[in-house]
Parts: sequence; structure tokens; C-alpha cells
Amino acid sequence: MASETEEATGEASVRRVVLVVEDEVLVRMLACDILDDAGYHPLEAVDAREALALLEARPDIALMFTDVDMPGEINGLGLARLAALRWPELPIVATSGAAGVQAIDLPPNGRFLQKPYSPSILIETVERALA
Repeated sequence: MASETEEATGEASVRRVVLVVEDEVLVRMLACDILDDAGYHPLEAVDAREALALLEARPDIALMFTDVDMPGEINGLGLARLAALRWPELPIVATSGAAGVQAIDLPPNGRFLQKPYSPSILIETVERALA
């Protein structure tokens, strides 16, 4: 649904797509709400397999925001490495409440955000990664 401003100008704003990869449903919903409120278009994935499928299908994804600790064969750091090999220009933000991630653990286009994070810090980190 278009906003009044969009209807008045006849233009729809382009919202950058952010892929949120998080197995905890409430944490994923909160991150998506924060991103949506900030003007981004969040896509959700529950694990690395689903995230990779979305990355293949959606070339409009501007950034991937992934939890480090996820179940399955590939955790968030493995996902970040795989994504960086296939899409080297894709900015990646990894997050965790348990593990302190070092710069060496992330691909060159990656950054780390410690949980818990505030909405403003999440948005600031995403904006810096996209700059």
C-alpha cells in the first residue's frame, strides 16, 4: 500500500532488501520489525540453507544479517563465508550473544554486532555496512 507522500508524487520509494537469518522466531521478528520501521524491506530465513536459496532467487538483496549460532550443517559464520564467495559485494552483518567474533572469522565484507543490540545500533550498523 502506498503512503500519502508516494501517492501525491506518483513515485514509490525503493526500499533496500535485507535478508535476516535467525532461527529464533521472536528475535527474527524483532529484527525484521526494526528494519521495516527504518525503511528497509526485510526477508526472513530460518537457517543457512533457506538463506542461500533466497540469495540465489533474489538478486535485489542488499545486505545479509545473520545470527552466528544456528542449527544445521552451516552456522552463521559458515553462511557468511559461503555468501562472500558467491556474492563478494554483498555486505554481511553477523550477530551473536554468546560468541565474540573476531574480524578474522568474517569475510572482508563482514562486520559483527554483539547481542543484545538496540534498534538504533542495528540500523547504524546496517547503514554503515551499506555505505
